[in-house]
Amino acid sequence: MNEGSTSIAQASPNIALIKYWGNLNHELRIPANNSLSITLGDLTTTTTVDLDPQLSEDHLTINAQAASDAARQRASDLLAILREMAGSRTFATIESQNNFPMGAGIASSASAFAALAVAGCAAYGLDLDLPSLSRIARRASGSAARSICSGFVELHCSHEEDGAFAETLFPQDHWDLVDIIAIVDKEHKQVTSTQGHLLADTSPLQAARVADASRRVEICKQALQSKDFQQLAQVVELDSNLMHAVMMTSSPVLLYWQPETIVLMEAVQKMRAGGLEVCYTIDAGPNVHCICSASSLTAVRDQLVSLGNIQEILISTPGPGAALV
Repeated sequence: MNEGSTSIAQASPNIALIKYWGNLNHELRIPANNSLSITLGDLTTTTTVDLDPQLSEDHLTINAQAASDAARQRASDLLAILREMAGSRTFATIESQNNFPMGAGIASSASAFAALAVAGCAAYGLDLDLPSLSRIARRASGSAARSICSGFVELHCSHEEDGAFAETLFPQDHWDLVDIIAIVDKEHKQVTSTQGHLLADTSPLQAARVADASRRVEICKQALQSKDFQQLAQVVELDSNLMHAVMMTSSPVLLYWQPETIVLMEAVQKMRAGGLEVCYTIDAGPNVHCICSASSLTAVRDQLVSLGNIQEILISTPGPGAALV
């Protein structure tokens, strides 16, 4: 290891088709159920890790602004794992840049910690395989485990720490799906996903959601394998609604939806009833991911714009996993 080496990595957020919400183990961020996602290659976080023997702690900037103490500590905790593996005591300056809004339900923490895991491993001279990288990223953000991988991804839950990692199910060119993200609010959400996971078990619905998760995962896998959009749409919307039902029945209540969110959900269902291949899914935030086939992209985007309640539209196709730049 070169004590002063600099490494740069890039990773993308992902959109979960079958959601991860709640943990078997909060400290290790081992998910309560398997989840499936698409890595969104057109949205990126680029992270630089610069080792500096002169530092007495890690420093973090996000989009050229000094990060909060909580964010810096979370990043430092991930690097501490790598330092222990590498036998190093050298701290680092971390610079992270996103090309999409943060903290608004577009999985910015997933891409951030996937990129940090890859750049950090390289900086500390560690040569790890994808499952190992996925496990390390998971320690900082459960969904970051999925952003290590390309295309269509499954994150495994496990009572054993080694079993909780993500892997690619289908390559990024398996099916020409598109995620049209309708941004209705760019503001940082009041309750983070990390805080939300801690509340999941306070909902009387969480146990039922988790108990049925393996069935939904299998239906979604079948839909992806056979490229059956109608089957995909039904299970993806069901799973999204189940997660938000858990949020809404947690104590305290988590209500991420805004009036515009519901308008979009209804509009997507009307589009599908009218023959377009499109379905919605919503992460921990108010913004709506409209998953559609490439052939329906233009019509769906035009109808979304005509609603007039959207601040911005982001579009991404399935993309690569985290990698060094």
